[in-house]
Amino acid sequence: MSLRFDLGALRTVTTAALVLTFIAIPSAVLGQALPWAQPEQVGMSSERLERLDRRFDDYAQAGELSGGVIMVARRGHLVHERAFGLRELESGAAMRPDDLFRIASQTKAVVSVAAMILIEEGRLLLNDPVSRYLPAFESTTVEEEDGSVVPASRPITIRDLLTHTAGVGYGRSPSWEAAGIQGWYLADRSEPVRATVDRMAALPFRAHPGERWIYGYSTDILGAVLEVAAEAPLDRLLADRLFEPLGMHDTAFYVDPSDSDRLTTVYASSPDGVVRAPDGGGMQAQGQYVDGPRTSLSGGAGLVSTASDYLRFLQMLLNGGELDGNRILAPSSVDLMTRDHVGDARDLPGEGFGLGFSVLEDPGAAGQFASEGRFSWGGAYHTTYWVDPAQELVVVYMTQLLPARLDDHQRLAALVYQSILESGAASGRESTPGSEE
Repeated sequence: MSLRFDLGALRTVTTAALVLTFIAIPSAVLGQALPWAQPEQVGMSSERLERLDRRFDDYAQAGELSGGVIMVARRGHLVHERAFGLRELESGAAMRPDDLFRIASQTKAVVSVAAMILIEEGRLLLNDPVSRYLPAFESTTVEEEDGSVVPASRPITIRDLLTHTAGVGYGRSPSWEAAGIQGWYLADRSEPVRATVDRMAALPFRAHPGERWIYGYSTDILGAVLEVAAEAPLDRLLADRLFEPLGMHDTAFYVDPSDSDRLTTVYASSPDGVVRAPDGGGMQAQGQYVDGPRTSLSGGAGLVSTASDYLRFLQMLLNGGELDGNRILAPSSVDLMTRDHVGDARDLPGEGFGLGFSVLEDPGAAGQFASEGRFSWGGAYHTTYWVDPAQELVVVYMTQLLPARLDDHQRLAALVYQSILESGAASGRESTPGSEE
């Protein structure tokens, strides 16, 4: 049952925790994130970053957020790390920098990078038909606007999955509902994701391949493809090729019971402040990341991680595919991933989409504090991240708010960019001829 909180009564409990948790902790102490530097060493202002702290302190004290973790890195160094508020309001447990968060669709970037790893190894090609790996996708269909169901105009490709132009949404139609496939949350299913994906292939999609940018199960389908191509379960593939080389020791599809106290509680926005999400699985709930069936490895929305783990993943991309001597991707692959591939198929001013990331094409048209070429995304639990190569900047923000009715993402961007006083690298990028094929 959802619980509402008397914010006045909570304030006494939370004030001490807020004071304690609003202390920047160098990464050397935590032993996980990037090398630590003072903001002034990398062209940023400590004084201006304090505005960020004060504003997010306000969110927590006003009861608009339970708490969260913010990490800012520039030029390969962690310059700002803040755990604020509470991990759980009911117990008064303070948020900690190494707490675990359900990252939902931030999983998509990780699985997209894994796909590029297999492409570099010659196990996949961008233009391969999905049916080469998942035979159920040999003949897919599309539901037209008049309700008629017709054969797809062409086969779905790996590139379609990476760019969300496969035509598959999140199952919001009677036929998908009848098949028991609805919404992005799959972690409570007792069947392997391959079985779920195979059943998707028999259902009508929302558009023809390449026709429109439609957000949905594409990366879940891609995860099933990767299991076939790599001849390994998705969790093992990600652990071997990404998490272990990058030192992402706290990132996985499910939480070890011994770490359950580190899993941050999910809350929801309400007119009276935040409301605790109900226990159990499903969307807008705590989920079954500890006690569930632990069977469905959702490549589209299944991972749990920490801010520092995800920061390392993103820094690897900013570095052109390498971190701490571990080469994950070639620079050309990262460059290809972070260029727009969809053009007019995505109707969002100033924003394109690459191979797993939103790509900022025109900051003015988008009305965003960022540089051309910034790539980003977020998750349903209100997490977000971005990488700005022109400013040599990586930002990770973790919280657990679903649904969220808050302007904190926009304020976060404004407050980070106003703290940059020294320009970053040149914004232009060398062109990469063609694709790898």
